[in-house]
Amino acid sequence: MPWTTPAHDRPEVPGQTGRGRAKECEALLGRELSQSSPGHRRYAALVSPDHSHRNLRGGGARAAVFGVSDGLVSNVALILGMAGAHVSAGAVRLAGIAGLIAGSFSMAAGEYISMRAQSELMLRELDVERQAIRRDPEVERRELAAIYESRGIDAAMAEELSVKMMRDPDIALETHAREELGILPGETGEPLQAASSSFVTFAIGAFIPLLPWLITSGAAATWGSVVLGAVGALTVGAGLAHFTGRSWLWSASRQLLISGVAAAITYSIGHLVGAG
Repeated sequence: MPWTTPAHDRPEVPGQTGRGRAKECEALLGRELSQSSPGHRRYAALVSPDHSHRNLRGGGARAAVFGVSDGLVSNVALILGMAGAHVSAGAVRLAGIAGLIAGSFSMAAGEYISMRAQSELMLRELDVERQAIRRDPEVERRELAAIYESRGIDAAMAEELSVKMMRDPDIALETHAREELGILPGETGEPLQAASSSFVTFAIGAFIPLLPWLITSGAAATWGSVVLGAVGALTVGAGLAHFTGRSWLWSASRQLLISGVAAAITYSIGHLVGAG
């Protein structure tokens, strides 16, 4: 009979998957370790479900950050490159709009394909692990015990924990996936979310330097693209610092430098080619 925790410790949650099941595994491990030595209690604190992080596996947040950054850098460089060639305002607008549309679809397609491939790879690895647990449960149990021992758990406690974890097939799969593969069955990525986030945010970033050319033309529009591109770069960099925890000033300055270098190079090339 599969081993389970008491009903008051393990509430039934219909359709529980992903992070909910992972927290259940972590809570189980934490409860078992908290009853052992002080060293084990310190390890239990590390796996406590109360110690949470942002979920970065879905891909939406990452795609959004890269999308707006790529849209801004690529289109400000494209627009200023065209402006440097001293072509008509209509040609600059056309290039900017084409860059926005083509870049948005390209980014979305790239994100979808990469996230789909990553998701399928994770699912394949999970299936391999599931089959291994079904075929050789004792081998997998010893692997799990060895992992716990490598984390500083004594052999007796590692054996006891591995036995309890392996009694429930779902918990066994969650535990092996997390400890061996670093993934969770319910969190293998969301390709559509990543693609849509990338499409929308790239378009937003690409629209920023294009806006002045929809209102005016010539030097005024060129300087408008420069100013809006710089403000956009600083904003994107500061926003990125929120996710990474780095200094917002450092992150914003880095983004401004990257955008500025790209724009300066393409403007110079456009000026040289246009002058010829």
